[in-house]
Amino acid sequence: MTKKVALTIKINVTSDRVIAAFTNPEMLKGWWGVERSLIELKPGGNYTLAWDITEKGFGYVSSGIVKEYIPVQLLEIEKFVYLNPDKAILGPMKLMIKASENNGISDVYICQDGYQTGGDWDWYYDAVKNAWPQAAEILKNYLEKDN
Repeated sequence: MTKKVALTIKINVTSDRVIAAFTNPEMLKGWWGVERSLIELKPGGNYTLAWDITEKGFGYVSSGIVKEYIPVQLLEIEKFVYLNPDKAILGPMKLMIKASENNGISDVYICQDGYQTGGDWDWYYDAVKNAWPQAAEILKNYLEKDN
């Protein structure tokens, strides 16, 4: 049985801004600290994010394939893989970001799904279970500061 981390949050911006925060390299850097990215916004396109880059290489990488992209409401990544130099390669998983807007306020749903159990999977699940709520608050603050 696989586990998932899911949350919802209200953000006082349009839904297209929410989705852009996950697809625009400058926005990804601004709220999530992504240092490099390669994103092809089309079904079958690449979605790769890298953090903690040094002269020795990449610290952490998350990568997957765009399953569905609707700029005003949905980004769905499949075959999502997490790479960390100190852990096993973990995947494949799914990552979904949905935004539903009403009068300039977006209900945002974030779900990372497909965790297995045992070994590094347990560590990763616990880390993400704690990190996504924090990241969602950072995203909210980032998007609302210019609003």
